[in-house]
Amino acid sequence: MSDDRPGPLQKIGYLLGRPLPASMRDWVLADLTGPGHVRRYLIRGLVPILPLLVAFWFIPGPLWIRGGMMLLILIPFVYFQIALIRVYRRHLLVNNGLDASLVDAVQIRRADAVADEYRQRHRQP
Repeated sequence: MSDDRPGPLQKIGYLLGRPLPASMRDWVLADLTGPGHVRRYLIRGLVPILPLLVAFWFIPGPLWIRGGMMLLILIPFVYFQIALIRVYRRHLLVNNGLDASLVDAVQIRRADAVADEYRQRHRQP
């Protein structure tokens, strides 16, 4: 695996849709299919709406109204973000010159491990 990692400006460009150089494809693959990829995706998606949610605290009125406005924005946003995770990851893989089917690499590795364990456990003599 290559040790090339994007710098801060490259990472911002990557998150906004700009492809990284070919030397960083290993990093892109690890970022989109490695451990913690769902957590990173959710955090990246929530960061842009944080200023809007903070702005709701400055609207005059009871706390439950401000909290309700925040929830009316946050719940559908998180729902659609989770629903579109595969689409976003496929887009970033293709945009960086990788195969879109690598999105399923985690599930494929997990299924292969389960199948190997089954074969070892229940092998006919």
